[in-house]
Amino acid sequence: MTVTKDEILLAQKEHIFPSVFHYFKEPLILDHAKDQYVWDIDGNRYLDFFGGIVTISVGHCNETVNAKVRAQVDRLQHVSTVFATEPQVALAKKIAGITPGRELTKSFFTNSGTEANETAILAARCYTGATEIVALRHSYHGRSAMAMALTAQSSWRLGPATQPGIVHAHNAYCYRCPFGLSYPSCEVRCAKDVEELIRTTTSGRIAGFIAEPIQGVGGFITPPKEYFPIVEEIIRNHGGVFISDEVQTGWGRTGGKWFGIEQWGVTPDILTSAKGMANGSPVGLTTARAAVADSIKGIQISTFGGNPVTATAAKAVIDFIEENNLQINAAEMGSYLRAGLEELQQKHAIIGDVRGMGLMQALELVQDRVSKTPAVAATAAVMEAARENRVLIGKGGMYGNVVRITPPLNITRADVTEFLRLLDISLVAATRPVAATRR
Repeated sequence: MTVTKDEILLAQKEHIFPSVFHYFKEPLILDHAKDQYVWDIDGNRYLDFFGGIVTISVGHCNETVNAKVRAQVDRLQHVSTVFATEPQVALAKKIAGITPGRELTKSFFTNSGTEANETAILAARCYTGATEIVALRHSYHGRSAMAMALTAQSSWRLGPATQPGIVHAHNAYCYRCPFGLSYPSCEVRCAKDVEELIRTTTSGRIAGFIAEPIQGVGGFITPPKEYFPIVEEIIRNHGGVFISDEVQTGWGRTGGKWFGIEQWGVTPDILTSAKGMANGSPVGLTTARAAVADSIKGIQISTFGGNPVTATAAKAVIDFIEENNLQINAAEMGSYLRAGLEELQQKHAIIGDVRGMGLMQALELVQDRVSKTPAVAATAAVMEAARENRVLIGKGGMYGNVVRITPPLNITRADVTEFLRLLDISLVAATRPVAATRR
């Protein structure tokens, strides 16, 4: 029996938590997908340039990945971590061979980025014997109580989402510098301010620092090259470990490197990931230096972490990225996409800033470029117009005025060209002055 659109929307309203939100005025009901496209329940095809919130890394329903998943389902679908399996150790070994500096050699698998970050904080505290954590403003680290306490955006901190011992440093939001300065004459004051933060708001001995190399939900805020090296030195001088949250930036997304933090030449002590790691299968990763991993004494279990089917999917995705040189494609197509977005900036005054790296690009929309007042309503209009033009994009930022663009890593030049054409049309439609009503 076919379920109608109205029946789906009614069931959504009656049986799903109302906190589960949708981008559009009328929820978009997706039915199936393949490669760079998704289809809605009415049969309309959309060019997907958001990839399931930075999750579809190798294309929807990738046949190479899915074939390996199907074979694993028929062989061994589930056992818990109290048993050893080949898919889990094969994935862990693969990860150990590609982490920054090849120094993070032990992994713990969970089901989401939230769980991965929880595990990372636990590891940092066990290893250092300290408890205090430095995170960044505008960050997003997940939806658990701990992860929301690490997150520094009020709209994502629900309920009693504060915890003692967590402080938030200034991020490198150059477009909206918190000090009113300009890069590079600022001498990266935001990074140096981390020293002051630790000395004034903590005991001076911290467990660690957690940051997204490029802040995802924050609106793809991308620090200058000096930021993380300066912060890393400060953190280590105060006894802390460096945690890189690669939930959105991992697996070649930023172009040319496996992980985003490598773009800044920093080797973290702990790295977390999820999303694009398994192309949509639920997975969470916490990988760490051996000494850090070994500091967690006692016993742990993750019922679904390291599941043989999910582990197979994740390794198949990583292998596919490697075998098809998708890190390089992300760099090349990202450069082409960035150039096109900068051309659109010259055409559309609403685009205040273009930023990002690789196939992780963003447009910050403003009412005017002098005041930089966030164009919130116009951003919503751009989203709706893009939907009408059959292209999917994301939205983010503290003010909800940032368009997020993250297509699959195997996207082609023709796809990028078509996307830029459709985005241009959508920007025109969303910002066209409303004609005066005739009396």
